[in-house]
Amino acid sequence: MSRALRAARRLAAHEARSLSSIPLWLARRRAGVGPGDLAAPYSAAQAATLLGLGFVCVVETVVLALLVTSPPVHAVLLVVDGYGLLTVTGPHAACVVRPHVVHPDGSLRLRYGALLDVAIPAGLIASACVDRRFDGGQPAVSEETLTVPVGGQTSVTVQLTGPVTFRRPLGAVGTARTLRLHTEEPDAMVRALLRGRARESRPVPPGER
Repeated sequence: MSRALRAARRLAAHEARSLSSIPLWLARRRAGVGPGDLAAPYSAAQAATLLGLGFVCVVETVVLALLVTSPPVHAVLLVVDGYGLLTVTGPHAACVVRPHVVHPDGSLRLRYGALLDVAIPAGLIASACVDRRFDGGQPAVSEETLTVPVGGQTSVTVQLTGPVTFRRPLGAVGTARTLRLHTEEPDAMVRALLRGRARESRPVPPGER
């Protein structure tokens, strides 16, 4: 299979997951968050931009409905505009229903909507701190640092004891030893990660082995 075809298939899968997130978003449900997990949301930083684009799509649909008199053309434009609205709403819904997750054992699941999902075992986490930066752009890897900004910013930095391997959005394999991500509740996330780190490094009494 060619690289272009693999990339197209992954993009189609991302879009399908984004669209399937809309019912979960409307039902106020979250994917992959279990009992005892800490969900660390991040979508608010980009909500205004994405929802603003959705509003523009709605206005465009209404204006074209008033200007176009041909029923066949109007039907085609309605389908195109409706799909455009879904492609704007879907990524926002995917980010809302797929927050970052810190599990009770201190492991971290770093996510960005339907595009990125990285599982980091508790034993790989060396440290975590609140670290507010304005990184801009999209998720990227540079010098073994995975940066996942939202609204151009990150708020938590996690250092690992060794490299973690993950799939990039188009399928290439990446590795990172430093993670920079954004959450609306950085203090809560850092506390949960440090508690997990302390639990991971605590000596186990002979009676508990």
